Amino acid sequence: MTMNASYALTNPISLLVDKRPEDFTREDMIAVIEQKRIERITFRYTALDGKLKELKIPVSSRYQAERILADGERVDGSSLFKGMVDTALSDLYVVPVYKTAFLNPFDESSLDFICRYLTREGQLAPFAPDTILHNASRLFKERTKLELYALGELEFFLLSENKSNIYLSSKQRGYHAAGPFVKSGLVLDEMVRYISQCTGSVKYAHSEVGYVESVRSDVEEIAGKQAEQLEVEFLPQPIVDAADSLVLARWLIRNVAYKHGCVATFTPKLEEGVAGNGLHVHMEVLRNGKNIMTDESGKLSATAKKVIGGLCTYADSLTAFGNTVSAAYLRLVPNQEAPTRICWSDMNRSAMIRVPLGWASLNNLAQVLNPQQKQKLEQGEGRQTVELRSPDGSAMVHLMMAGITMAAEWGLTSDESTDIAERLYVAGNIFKDHKLLGTLTALPKSCVESSRILVEKKDLYEREGIFPPSIINYVAKLLAHEDDEDMNQRLVDLPADDRLHETRRIMHQDIHRH
Repeated sequence: MTMNASYALTNPISLLVDKRPEDFTREDMIAVIEQKRIERITFRYTALDGKLKELKIPVSSRYQAERILADGERVDGSSLFKGMVDTALSDLYVVPVYKTAFLNPFDESSLDFICRYLTREGQLAPFAPDTILHNASRLFKERTKLELYALGELEFFLLSENKSNIYLSSKQRGYHAAGPFVKSGLVLDEMVRYISQCTGSVKYAHSEVGYVESVRSDVEEIAGKQAEQLEVEFLPQPIVDAADSLVLARWLIRNVAYKHGCVATFTPKLEEGVAGNGLHVHMEVLRNGKNIMTDESGKLSATAKKVIGGLCTYADSLTAFGNTVSAAYLRLVPNQEAPTRICWSDMNRSAMIRVPLGWASLNNLAQVLNPQQKQKLEQGEGRQTVELRSPDGSAMVHLMMAGITMAAEWGLTSDESTDIAERLYVAGNIFKDHKLLGTLTALPKSCVESSRILVEKKDLYEREGIFPPSIINYVAKLLAHEDDEDMNQRLVDLPADDRLHETRRIMHQDIHRH
């Protein structure tokens, strides 16, 4: 299949070689290097801290470029996976995934790739987060004969110097606001352009609820700055690709922000009483490329309900990967459109899992408003998803997606999952129904509690050898180190001014954790 049109946001490499990314070869990459006079190949890979790393490799000859593309390069695994890899056995290979190739938007002389870690035996490194997700995805396909797709809703605050005192935004009123009330529109446009060209997977972007006119903080980087909350939502992709897209997008967003003298932070909470940064994840299950989340009548299918049952079973332990800093548990509070109880519902933003509108039995809606449009658009695929709303911007993306994959696989292969889903369905705002609220299991209230639950439920992750025990132990210790089990009670007991200052200290101590 070739590229039939030069759409502006198409991956430029696809246009150059006239192929889809899935079909890229080493020969195609060499052609790009020669045609674009590329000076360097940059390898990018996700380390244990969840951030994208880089290795810059100058291109001095065709043979050298071919060898790099064929065999990758060496890196020090003991530094990238500190505490996980022994220094005596530290070498790893980083090898490019050709379909991820993109022209670096900040360096026109660089051809960049997402890489995977391979061991000295040429096998995927078992402790690498992207390997764990790859193995979870493989297990899912083998056990269910289905495909799991996902998309993320990446929320963040863009902080800048407050240069204008006109058309000020209102607190908690920024949802889908437009200029001039939102000042960051042009910066967001640039972010979306680059993410679209590099990943091909952006659905849309908009301003979100949160707004802070002047951030009060002891952290010089953000103190006194205006903060506007923004969101980039992605299109469904195979779950391994979806994780790569999210990590790459965070790198792109931060670099665009830096270019414009701004700060982008995905921290779960920036200010008390202001919406936090979620990282909601939508899932859909496909059979032979067709969405099977609804039945013939357009209602939620038995398959979808089994996935929900699996997610509900894993939910409290999933916070170990999706909510990894103390500030995360200042976001998971009632009446802030963030969940606190394990349950699901239709179009209900107080529930942990939401079933959004999905065009299940409707299409060509524009004909209602445009009767002159006679020809219908033929649409052969469903669009229904289920949305997990508990994760936030501190998430370890690949590990979280691996946990979600294990949850979905458990749900689809378990005899219990349907009953679990039926029992945990709720209607209406659960925070206004105190009797109902009391019957629902609470999500963890601290990193320490999340750590404890992860250890108690480690068998859900370690089964079939998908999550190595070393990863479970590492994450559990990382969370326990937050030492925040009594955080909420300690804050309540403080005088008002002291409580506010301590809350901000907790919120701002990890503004760039992942």
